[in-house]
Amino acid sequence: MWLLDSPRLGEKHSVKHLAGRLLKQPARQGVVVAQSRLGQMLCRDCGNARDRRIGHELLRQAARAGDPQAQAEYARLNPASEHNPS
Repeated sequence: MWLLDSPRLGEKHSVKHLAGRLLKQPARQGVVVAQSRLGQMLCRDCGNARDRRIGHELLRQAARAGDPQAQAEYARLNPASEHNPS
């Protein structure tokens, strides 16, 4: 995940693609940090609706598990949800 946190590397498409591939399996296995980071990436950087839906669901799961970044991003994307990712 340090790839995404690097100011120069984190914005490159190839780095985001690699990070997404590396985060996919842990996110599927319920690793909250992976769900949060992959969810944020899919919601922010993907152009198609399917990936955004998957990202939204990953953020919801991570937010429910207590990840503060996921909670903030989920609330930003869902202002009508009253910050409740149930």
